[in-house]
Amino acid sequence: MTIRWFHYAAPQTFYGLAGRLWPWFAGLATLLAVAGLWIGFAVAPTDAQQGEGYRIIFVHVPVSWMSMVIYLAMAFWSVLGLTFNTRLSGMMTRALAPTGALFAFLSLWTGALWGKPMWGTWWVWDARLTSELILFFLYLGYIALTSAIDDPRRSDRAGALIAIVGAVNVPIIYFSVKWWNTLHQGASVSLTQAPSMARIMLWGMLLMALAFWMYSMALVLYRVRTLILVRERHTEWVRQLEVRP
Repeated sequence: MTIRWFHYAAPQTFYGLAGRLWPWFAGLATLLAVAGLWIGFAVAPTDAQQGEGYRIIFVHVPVSWMSMVIYLAMAFWSVLGLTFNTRLSGMMTRALAPTGALFAFLSLWTGALWGKPMWGTWWVWDARLTSELILFFLYLGYIALTSAIDDPRRSDRAGALIAIVGAVNVPIIYFSVKWWNTLHQGASVSLTQAPSMARIMLWGMLLMALAFWMYSMALVLYRVRTLILVRERHTEWVRQLEVRP
């Protein structure tokens, strides 16, 4: 069976696909979040060094991961948009940005809540914290720029440049603890090394990461449907949707 990927590049066909998929992603996000929070806050043992305060990692680490993943996804859709001049690419990039900004903010906020008891201060100009703050500003800059330009095509192209150039900051965030001497602890989960935490803690964190991933998918698909209706409002198929009972 051949999958016609470009068939769903049209806003009209993707609108229907997104409508079918987003409730499933929302349901999975709810189930995974309940399981992850139960393991993280009720099952996982108290950390020997950080006490109960360490449990914020079950939110902090997944939202930090997702803040980077979503920005890379924005860069991916931006490259597709500039390369193939697809209308859907700009809508997907714009739909991703608010969720990415939310995760970047939550990463900074939960990091401050974790840093106060661990480091004795809410904020330090640590390499990872500073680069994550820059990522948050990149999200805000993208949203502000695309909102300020009325013409959708020009707005998409301008936003795509920010998304692509700003993607350079993502590896800086990830590798900052290796490249510089920082207060921030190293990665607890690595593809090349065994995890440095108890297995039950790892399960809780991974479940929360999957929950935030599913949540992002649901929210982006729901939001892009709204963007499609706004941008395609003058087309015949949208008019037909409006007259349906």
